[in-house]
Amino acid sequence: MLPLLIDAITWFFRIMWGMLFARVILSWFPMARGNMLMGLLYAFTEPLLLPIRKLIQRSPLGGPGMMIDFSILIAFVLLRIVEGVLISFLLTL
Repeated sequence: MLPLLIDAITWFFRIMWGMLFARVILSWFPMARGNMLMGLLYAFTEPLLLPIRKLIQRSPLGGPGMMIDFSILIAFVLLRIVEGVLISFLLTL
């Protein structure tokens, strides 16, 4: 049962990584913005990115004039950390 749970967690985080990566790549193409695929990517990834953006805007590094959105980079790091912590916790059981 435990290996199945670890595999499910690993696949969930791989899928999230893939969706974030696809969002980054597709954002470079202007005609992809009105696409149904982009709508799905935004629907799945925005709940993760919006709180990170709000934290960045409140920090001294952020603000309304910030030109580059670093929330996706922070999300990649946070996803990796959370995945590692969850798997480590499950392996200690």
